[in-house]
Amino acid sequence: MNYIHNQLLKFDMNTTLAGYLSIIIMILLIMIICIVANFITKKVVIRIISKVVKKTKFRWDDMLLERKVFHKLSHIVPAIIIYAFAPAFPESFQQLIEKIAIAYLIIMGLVIISSALNAMNDIYQTYEVSRTKPIKGYIQVVKIIIITLGIILLIATLIGESPLILLSGIGALSAVFMLVFRDSLLGLVAGIQLSTNDMVQVGDWIEMPKYGADGDIIDISLNTVKVQNFDKTITMIPSYALISDSFINWRGMQNSGGRRIKRSLFIDKNSITFCTEEMINNFKNIHYLSDYVIHREREIAEYNTRNKINQSNPVNGRALTNIGVFRAYISNYIQHHPGINQEMTLMVRQLAPTENGLPLEIYAFTNDIQWAVYETVQADIFDHLFAVAPEFGIHLFQNPTGNDFKKLADK
Repeated sequence: MNYIHNQLLKFDMNTTLAGYLSIIIMILLIMIICIVANFITKKVVIRIISKVVKKTKFRWDDMLLERKVFHKLSHIVPAIIIYAFAPAFPESFQQLIEKIAIAYLIIMGLVIISSALNAMNDIYQTYEVSRTKPIKGYIQVVKIIIITLGIILLIATLIGESPLILLSGIGALSAVFMLVFRDSLLGLVAGIQLSTNDMVQVGDWIEMPKYGADGDIIDISLNTVKVQNFDKTITMIPSYALISDSFINWRGMQNSGGRRIKRSLFIDKNSITFCTEEMINNFKNIHYLSDYVIHREREIAEYNTRNKINQSNPVNGRALTNIGVFRAYISNYIQHHPGINQEMTLMVRQLAPTENGLPLEIYAFTNDIQWAVYETVQADIFDHLFAVAPEFGIHLFQNPTGNDFKKLADK
């Protein structure tokens, strides 16, 4: 600094102006040195480290690289350079520059420690024991403690006081803080847990009946989570309620690319019967059934012949039933439906009979998660099935209506 100042004075410059100008030049010089040092660190040193890490057989160094621990270490170099050049400035500036440099070092230290702890958790998860004994919760507690101590040290550095004074003052006021800022503290802890565990994000569709919430999250603040319901009303949920109470997050369904159809047709059990020859011949003319019926008919005939079954009575041996053929038709129909995701679970199954008939459940996923499209696909499928059921001699169950009683009265 003195050298630059003396060189400026040789140009017959005013002493005060030369002093300010020397400070500006010094700042620019330090900035250039920091930029060059940071460039060398990132473009040369970090690249060398990355190549070495990728060539090793160990997994732990790859985790550190993925978490960018080495990249974040490079940010410490400019701070060290600034701190080293601080004595070159006048005393009034020296303390301020040193405080800023140390504060930056503390912040970057917290960031690096946090990334290193995340990498430690990643490394631990590569071991089989992590499935039964996870350490993520313990790492989060360590993070909170380290960040708290780091903030105290940062404040103490900026105000020039001992960290012990701040710790003693916080200890005395902790009871008051807990009382006054109870909701904020709960919200803060809940926010950390929600963010760390990736429980909710802005844009997620959540369902929480206790609070009347069923819609998309549009804002997450310290104390509340704002949900816009599908009827365009707004529900405010306390942040800590998402930790203490249960809720449904539909993000998994949205990310999967399919939305589940799980609905049953209730079959009148009195309409279930063995197929006659006439019915079988009619089924052979149905596009989705012809191959199935021919194959099954051949298989049943071979079985009955091989076991010398008396086929004069359909009770003996094996035979086609209208409910079985109808189930096969539904399965083939949804397998060829353009609105159904063929890569996800798809089945047609019978559930336990009830007083309302035999439930024949369709379990499948649409290939579009949009609500309107999903409802349209589901409705189209069941519209078709309601219409074709009589072709199989199937009667769908429903409780008697006024028209049913009127027909009986007319008779």
